[in-house]
Amino acid sequence: MKNIVVIGGGPAGYPAALKAAALGAKVTLIEKNKLGGVCLNCGCIPSKSLLDAAHRFQTARGISALCTAESPAFAGTPDWQKIKAREQAAAHKLTQGVGVLLKKAGVEVIQGTASFKNEHTVRVQTADGERDLACDGVILAVGSEAFYPPPFDALKGQIYDNSNIFDMPSLPKTMIIVGGGVIGCEFADLLSALGVEVSVVEMQPCILPLEEESASRALFQALSKRGVKFYLGQSAASAEKTDGGFQITLSDGKVLTAETVLAAIGRTADLSALKMENIGVEWTRRGVSVHPQTLQLKNDIYAAGDVNGLFQLAHAATRQGETAASNLCGVPAVYDNNAVPRAVYTSPEIASAGLTKSAAEAKGISIKTHRAFLLANGRAVAQEQTEGFFEIVEDASSGLILGGTLVGACASELVHILSVALAAKMTVSQLKEVIFAHPTFAESIGEALSR
Repeated sequence: MKNIVVIGGGPAGYPAALKAAALGAKVTLIEKNKLGGVCLNCGCIPSKSLLDAAHRFQTARGISALCTAESPAFAGTPDWQKIKAREQAAAHKLTQGVGVLLKKAGVEVIQGTASFKNEHTVRVQTADGERDLACDGVILAVGSEAFYPPPFDALKGQIYDNSNIFDMPSLPKTMIIVGGGVIGCEFADLLSALGVEVSVVEMQPCILPLEEESASRALFQALSKRGVKFYLGQSAASAEKTDGGFQITLSDGKVLTAETVLAAIGRTADLSALKMENIGVEWTRRGVSVHPQTLQLKNDIYAAGDVNGLFQLAHAATRQGETAASNLCGVPAVYDNNAVPRAVYTSPEIASAGLTKSAAEAKGISIKTHRAFLLANGRAVAQEQTEGFFEIVEDASSGLILGGTLVGACASELVHILSVALAAKMTVSQLKEVIFAHPTFAESIGEALSR
């Protein structure tokens, strides 16, 4: 029986522990904070609860158009405490569930801080003291933390990041969000829907710089219509605390003021406490370098999740953790970074899988693109959710589906149609044979393939 130590109980660590236990290993999981990691406690799940609350308010405000003239317009005021309580209840329920799963699987969970004594010994510092764990292998899954580059490093602890913004005592009147990536856009969407005046500063010329330009533009237009102010192609020359809140001076000299600031500038790894030098492994703020398919770091040590820098998404971390556990237990497994779907849970949603149009072109692949707009989708028209489009990318020589981008309602759910098509190596002709129910948003995938 293999004796395995997993360091970190987030979306990479606990699935790795469960997989290793299922393969017959004796597993010890070390977590210094809460099981579930950032995703369950201060990331994916809490933010989706808040986004759902915000989108409900958006829907409610439009209901007066369907009421009699005598009916009063919706005037409900968001109660931040109730919204937070709902979010915390969801996170707590899921975190408890992780603990139950680990217990049933026979995984020993230790709350403490881990470090490497050598390649086959992990030292754990707990509230009761130190202990050394001898093991046959280690899976490193310690995740990442919010990045605070200058000038925001001087304000750490005074401004918010994605891990502590859920602890805001009340909704501010104004907020500056630094960073127009996924986290920045999702919080701009939900906070503006809850009545906060939001400004977004992004040093790239567009928001969501890693997504297809047309998708980025669609979300920019949607959020701008809802009152979000964007300052693109700008960086912060200075940032300081003032009596009334915070002041940020942009690279063009413009001065922005707000009650508070959210730093959504990216993630960083800090492995200093792990004593990586004891296993002869170097690391940077991007984490460690692993084999991209096996997740092997060195000998019997593997690294999964944000700590390896391959893909900072919870579901990518989960697959990596399972792959690492399989390989460490002697069951060969391969992780494919290109098979990971991506989703932005704004309104409209943006989701993609495989290669986008621009990514395929950058690789020099001859492609055909197929696009359908939701303006012509029956359900979208019936429900007044016509923002967006579905685009499929085809290899021009073979007809294989390479990927695509979906923008609009239900995109985060429908993207798995593309994931299945990619996994099955389907051609456009084959996917066109699928019958989609009418009326559904999914129909627009079939419609796009016919164009």
